[in-house]
Amino acid sequence: MVGALLVRGMLAGVVAGLLCFGFLRIYGEPQVERAISFETQIEKSEAEAAHAAAHASGTPHSHDQHDHNGEQPELVSRSTQAGLGLFVAVMVYSTAFGGLFALAFAFAYGRVPGALTPQALSFWLAMLCFVAVYLVPNLKYPANPPAVGAAETIGSRTALYFIMIAVSIAAMAAAYSLKRPLAARFGDWNANLAIAGCYVVVVAVVGLLLPAVDEVPEHFPAALLWKFRIASIGAQALMWGAIGLLFGALAQRTLASQSH
Repeated sequence: MVGALLVRGMLAGVVAGLLCFGFLRIYGEPQVERAISFETQIEKSEAEAAHAAAHASGTPHSHDQHDHNGEQPELVSRSTQAGLGLFVAVMVYSTAFGGLFALAFAFAYGRVPGALTPQALSFWLAMLCFVAVYLVPNLKYPANPPAVGAAETIGSRTALYFIMIAVSIAAMAAAYSLKRPLAARFGDWNANLAIAGCYVVVVAVVGLLLPAVDEVPEHFPAALLWKFRIASIGAQALMWGAIGLLFGALAQRTLASQSH
């Protein structure tokens, strides 16, 4: 059964990837283009300022040398990045998460309290994955477009983001493990409220303890930053929603056929 669910999860991930690619190509890529244009303008302004300073100090040829050294061949064209590169990255990402989601579903099915159908379980599990894997970590370390963030801090920023993801997933799993004893004592509704409260408290405390990262340039357009982050959230919501709904329908048919 797990193998059949895994295949269907990856299939759901493929469909979700196609939807995400279309969304990012239409809405996300224009924000990336504007961010790259802003970065190019900043670099040009810095080069002009360096040239002016060198000329004032009596070394007018330093600018020409800087331009010569700064010219680097473009390994991957921008059109390839926004087309084939984006497509491959999104499809691999969505298919992988579709497979992982199927494994999580196979583990949770039959173990979750309550009479949830496979479709209902898939939907709620997808929503929880969206919150734990992306939304909460993104609140602490939101996605940033090109021209935001120093190159030398990429490693540390990535590590902090993955730490926040691990904490979020662990906190949600630990909080949900309290479901049965809390429901037996206080009822399902109060137990769900307590679980949500425990999760929020844990991730909030850890979020406050982890260092903040604020590397947005002073004159970076706020509207552009907002639109880029909305595109990131929208793509993730679309992916998890599509996986949850499509996989739920496929799992419902698979489990029903195997039960007969």
